[in-house]
Amino acid sequence: MLRYIWWAIKIAAAICVAALLHYTLPQRDVVYITSTYNRVVQFGSNSIFWSSPDSGSNVAAGEVSRDVLFIESVQRSGRVMVYRNEDTGFWPPYLKFDSSNLQAEATDLVSNRADPQWVVLTHYGWRIPFLTAFPNAIAVRPTDDPDATLIPWFNIALLVVLFAIWWAIRVRWKRFRRARVDPALLNAGAAYDERSAAAGRWLRSWRR
Repeated sequence: MLRYIWWAIKIAAAICVAALLHYTLPQRDVVYITSTYNRVVQFGSNSIFWSSPDSGSNVAAGEVSRDVLFIESVQRSGRVMVYRNEDTGFWPPYLKFDSSNLQAEATDLVSNRADPQWVVLTHYGWRIPFLTAFPNAIAVRPTDDPDATLIPWFNIALLVVLFAIWWAIRVRWKRFRRARVDPALLNAGAAYDERSAAAGRWLRSWRR
């Protein structure tokens, strides 16, 4: 039973790590921007999906509403996508402090279906309509090839590094466990069995 519980804990931990990486790592979409705007957003239980107030702003701590910049777009498939445009600060570690500049760049690239100006929009996060969660735009650049294949080299390299670190820790932990933990547990088990046997012999001697 304990074995199954341990495996369930490991699977749950792996799912949590995978979800965190998928949410945090940069993703790129090829879209054309249809409009940019800002509106007041009321924050509630979904505040985990929003960034802190922009760097340098004077929003009071605990404030439940503030102005947020948005970018509306249409993807190659025709699906609409709305991005928020907020500073990230130091987490996630994009060090984005120029949301106003990015908004100006996005506004300059606004186009329409008849004459689309395709752009590569880098973002992180998820679009969850029922939680009013939007991905956060990080960068935008025009492109002449809307069908370009975007290979996430940074994500691949980071995942390889993280896997190498995890593997090194796992190998060292197994060596440490074989050299120190398992012998200690065996000795403790043997000592416990010896004490139990001695206690049993003592009780039997009293019965006699």
